[in-house]
Amino acid sequence: MRLIGLDPGLQRTGWGVIESDGYRLRFIACGVLLSDASQSLAERLVSLYRGLELVLDAQKPHEAAVEETFVNKNPVSTLKLGQARSVSLLVPALRGLEVHEYATNAVKKAVVGSGHADKAQIQSMVARLLPGADVSSADAADALAVAICHAHNATTTRRWAEAKVAS
Repeated sequence: MRLIGLDPGLQRTGWGVIESDGYRLRFIACGVLLSDASQSLAERLVSLYRGLELVLDAQKPHEAAVEETFVNKNPVSTLKLGQARSVSLLVPALRGLEVHEYATNAVKKAVVGSGHADKAQIQSMVARLLPGADVSSADAADALAVAICHAHNATTTRRWAEAKVAS
């Protein structure tokens, strides 16, 4: 199954695509969508929307996973992040993809084993779990971590369902 993970942000939205076959994972692609801070909020959201459309067209994922928003101390920043996150949920949903959401701590725990891991630890573990992945961008590494979290969760959920049917 091909999965896309998204780490939403108004300035930088990370994306990462992996193939999942049970617990086997394979890196496909990753990157970062950037917006121009000199543009209006509406123009920046359109840019994010169009960028995500291009990524989905090129990568053709089967499911999407998006990191949940944490609350910043600055309410204006939190609102802007929420709007970028809405675009990250909307674009794959409009294409008929199942969209899953994961809390930041759940993503960190799935990848590093600790819900309080820092960016460097996430990048290091993503590089180990996905040989060949370019984790030089923390945003792309975070997006790959979201995809890994979903892959593990989906596989576990599927195996639990199979076990229930078998018993």
